[in-house]
Formats: sequence, C-alpha cells, structure tokens
Amino acid sequence: MNTQAPMTLLGQLSPADFMRQYWQRQPLVIRQAIPGFQPLLSREQLAALASQDEVESRLIGDFADGGWQMERGPFEAEELPGHDEPKWTLLVQGVDLHDARVHALMQQFRFIPDARLDDVMISYATEGGGVGPHFDSYDVFLLQAMGKRRWRIGRQQDRTLLPDLPVRILADFQPEEEFVLEPGDMLYLPPGWAHDGVAVEGECMTYSIGFRVPQRGDLARELLGRMADPAADALGEALYEDADQPAVQASAAIPVSMQDFARQAIAEALQDDDNLACALGEYLTEPKANVWFDVPEQQPEGLQACYWLDRRTRMLYDEQHVFINGESYRAAGEDAALMRQLANQRQLDADTLAAASEDARALLLSWADDGWGHTGAALPQ
Repeated sequence: MNTQAPMTLLGQLSPADFMRQYWQRQPLVIRQAIPGFQPLLSREQLAALASQDEVESRLIGDFADGGWQMERGPFEAEELPGHDEPKWTLLVQGVDLHDARVHALMQQFRFIPDARLDDVMISYATEGGGVGPHFDSYDVFLLQAMGKRRWRIGRQQDRTLLPDLPVRILADFQPEEEFVLEPGDMLYLPPGWAHDGVAVEGECMTYSIGFRVPQRGDLARELLGRMADPAADALGEALYEDADQPAVQASAAIPVSMQDFARQAIAEALQDDDNLACALGEYLTEPKANVWFDVPEQQPEGLQACYWLDRRTRMLYDEQHVFINGESYRAAGEDAALMRQLANQRQLDADTLAAASEDARALLLSWADDGWGHTGAALPQ
C-alpha cells in the first residue's frame, strides 16, 4: 500500500496524512468513503449468524414498556422483534471471521498496524434504534451500509453513567456536532469521544471497524503470566541465602533481604527481551475464545502452487520472530523474509512459494494441516 497516495476511503487524504492529522486526535466525517456501498450481508443472513453459538451477538432495545434492555445471543429468528417494531438493535461481533467479503472490507484499513486491528461488528437497527449515548475506549470507523443513521458526537467531560441499566449510557450527554450518514458515508472516532447513533427514516445497518487499544494494567497482567514459565527456567534454581540472618524477636516480619531477593528475580526476568517479545507477539495473535479453525477432512499431501492465510488467522512479526495464532517461531534470513511477506500480503503466489526452503514449506504445510492456511493451484479471487 502506498501510504502517500490519496484514498477515496479517507476522503482523498493519504493514509500518512490521516494518521498524522486525525488518528487518535479528532473525528472525521468522510462522505462516500466507499461510493455506492451496499450491505455485504442481508438482515436475514445477519440474523442467521446471530443464531450460532460461536458468534457473539447482543440485542438492545429502548422499549416503552420496560426501558433499556439487553440480551445476549444466540438468538433464534423468532426471538428477534419484528422489523416494523421501532427502537431495537442487533449487534453481531467479529463478522469478518465468518464472512470472506467482510474480511476483505477490513483489509482496506491495513494502513494501521495489524497489531491494532480487532474486528468488524455489524449493527442492524429499526427506526429510532441505537444503543444510547456512550463512549468507547478504542478507535472505530463507522461505515453506513444501509439506510440512514443520525450521529451526535462530543468531547464529553462528564463520564457519569445512568445507574442500574444493562448498557452503558451517559447520564448527561452534551453533543457538539450532529450529522446524518447515508450508505457509503463513514465516521472515524478516536477513543473517548462520546457518540449516539440512531436509525432515522426506517431501518439501517452500520459496519463498525474496531481497533484494539491495550490497557496498561491488563497488558502487564497478560505478559507477566506468559513470561512466568520461561523466566523460571532461565533463572535456574539459585537458592535464597541468609547466612548473616540474626535471631529475631518479631518472627512474622518478612526479612528485607528476602524482599530484595524477590525484587532481583523479577528484575532479571524482565531483562529477557526475547521472552518479552515472544509473550507480546503470542498475546497479540492469540485467537479469541470463540474462534476455531476448520481442519480439512483430507490433509493435503503437499503444498500446491499457491498459499494463503485463513481469514481467522492472525499473523505478525518482529525483527527476530514470526507469530501466528498464539505461537512464536524464530526466523532469520530468506525464511524470515518469506514469512514476513506472508504476514503482510496474507498470501504467497506460485513463484514466491516455489523459492521457499524445505523447512519453510514444511512449516506452511503444518499450518495448512491445522486449518490456519490453505494451499491450492491458484490464489482465491
């Protein structure tokens, strides 16, 4: 991708200009980001997804007889309100994992690092439907796919929420701007911007391309847990020594020397850059809990002409490693270059694959055996 070239998707801004001027800074409304865009799934197909156990879905409504309500799926078709009943919304998460067309849509946003890319959620709403004024802790592009949605946004200072509700709704929303998006229009919102989207003039459908924003405490907890076993092996079996320990009267007090011993062990563990790099890469590529791969009924006997990653596969790399679906591999030389190309392009053509080493081909084949990748005579269109 040429990051200096203007993109219709970004309102004729280049990716470089968008990232410099708007990313994590300020909202942007883009008229006809995808001209003539139509829903990639019908409302019936979206409802069918919401009926599956492995798909995360929610039903949210502001109903006159009971106020705000939320239910979690799966939902059978007869459990959903009628299309002519106002003020309800069906949210289906991770649709890119289940539909190749939605996955291809998400690929248009890869001027942002894959390590930040999360998923595509589709929101279907009837007249007046929405989820209430709220704020999110992540970046999001809101692409209108069907009908019209009125958006009100603001830099909300008061984050107080209405009490005792199943959804997070601001108690005193103070919008600063308002506009209506039609099919093909798109709104970018940085983290923390309050927003309220409501379907107007009938039913509507919105695609939310969301980006993960690691929270420092959660990230530390995750990485420390992943680093624990390798760090324990690397630090060895050195024992705590206290030959100079005097007799004590307050026997319940923890010795300062033991605290120092523990502090040194942790500090040495954190100095292992390789262990930290592997923990981060494995964490960032770990599939979500509701994701599993379709293992081919007949294992491929060998690599064919071309190779491509499954849409559910997450693959990243750093200077010394390749990470895929929560696993890490040391990579150097031509094999590293090949794997980086696969991670960036998500496919290898016949000429590139033919030049791969036997070790690289064996690794690619093992991933195909697990359903992480696919091999065939030609790349899919």
